[in-house]
Amino acid sequence: MKPFESAVEMMAALRRGVTLARELLEFHLERVERYNKALNAIVIHDFEHAREAADEADRARKSGSDGPLLGLPITVKDCIDVRWMRGPAGEPEHAQRRPRHDSPVAARLREAGAVFLGKTNVPPLASDWECENPLFGRTENPWDPSRTPGGSTGGGAAAVAAGLSPLELGSDISGSIRVPAAFCGVYGHKPSETAVPRSGHFPGSHLQNPAAVFLSIGPLARSAEDLELAFDIIAGPEPVEDTGWRLDIPPPRHNRLSDYRVGVMPSVDWLPVDDEITSALDRLAGGLALAGAAVELVQPHALNDLRERHQTFCSLLGAMTAVSRSESERREQAEKKCEGEFEQAYCSGFTASAVDYLGWIDERERVRASFRDFFEEWDILLTPANIVNAFPYTNSDSPDRTIKVNGREVGYYLQLVYAGVASLGGQPVTVFPAGLTRAGLPIGLQAIGPYLEDRMPIRFAGLLSREFGGFRPPPNFV
Repeated sequence: MKPFESAVEMMAALRRGVTLARELLEFHLERVERYNKALNAIVIHDFEHAREAADEADRARKSGSDGPLLGLPITVKDCIDVRWMRGPAGEPEHAQRRPRHDSPVAARLREAGAVFLGKTNVPPLASDWECENPLFGRTENPWDPSRTPGGSTGGGAAAVAAGLSPLELGSDISGSIRVPAAFCGVYGHKPSETAVPRSGHFPGSHLQNPAAVFLSIGPLARSAEDLELAFDIIAGPEPVEDTGWRLDIPPPRHNRLSDYRVGVMPSVDWLPVDDEITSALDRLAGGLALAGAAVELVQPHALNDLRERHQTFCSLLGAMTAVSRSESERREQAEKKCEGEFEQAYCSGFTASAVDYLGWIDERERVRASFRDFFEEWDILLTPANIVNAFPYTNSDSPDRTIKVNGREVGYYLQLVYAGVASLGGQPVTVFPAGLTRAGLPIGLQAIGPYLEDRMPIRFAGLLSREFGGFRPPPNFV
């Protein structure tokens, strides 16, 4: 058995009888025993129940049963409710939080036959790109232990990249699937905003909140095919809504790279991006053109230079963040000296009126309409996944902290911009590996697709892997 096989390959081996679910689980538990102490990616587990579930999967298969994930060990982000498994979201005050019920997505994975190996580390309340909290400590990036694996699904991306788990379920508001996937060199998919149930997520609610925006729950894996496997299982309406609603995601528009019409987002002068990321994007655009695809520097017209759109995103993000805060915490945030247009927009969300909120939603709908117009002519919009590759831990939670881009200190929260473009529109996005830096760190790019055409960016990423290469194992975990 090989540690970096895809989930699709592992499922094929289970169906052929080449391996048993219990053997596959023990194989991964051995890797967890060997590597996780230093990596600290999987922080909550119940291996005995996992063994019982694997044995049950073997009995079911022996009796002739099957399922899309029958016998496959998986991990789940700490924030996603799995019944009776702790879910504190990295917060000591919630250390003993144990949901009584599966979230809808966990229930669908369980019904598909998945074996829950454990839950993965996050920053406190899933609110950072550094994966460290006072309850479980710090997760290392498997490519460089001094660097963050990204956040907030940092533990999950590290576990998949290191071969501790073949499949992870994460969540994303402002890059929490996409940035860890890019930093750890794996694939990640942020679904269309309404394609997957969002209830049963903490912070959040066990109930559906139709007024909430941005949150998406989706998979991380070592291949695009694995993303599609997981997406097909978890996609669908919220419970109760499924009484009458059905979700029918169309197939991808094309199955050959030469048929794709690819827009590449132009750079903007106010937003610095690491030179090695822009070079990777340029190389890919050139390679796609040579492969016969239509490639052009172009973007939805409403995005303009991204500045006003990012202000709207920050205002809505502030309002969403304020929901989980007490009144005193909201007041304290609002009274802070918020410097800079984006910080001011974020702070405004903490004291926003219903009228303010509906106004921002109206602006958001104009952006969504612009994306619809764009995707009538184009199939994919390519952008950086972030302005920087995996960076050293800053050991700070200061609002004034910085990161280095091309040797220059820039504002830490500028990392929100490229993630926010797709989140504001509710678009599906697939992040994929696009090579390594000179220092040997992964570079990730994101392919934004048309709303509710999630198979489009996933298939595009899969075709890229065949033509230009995909996942590479971190050297110290082979």
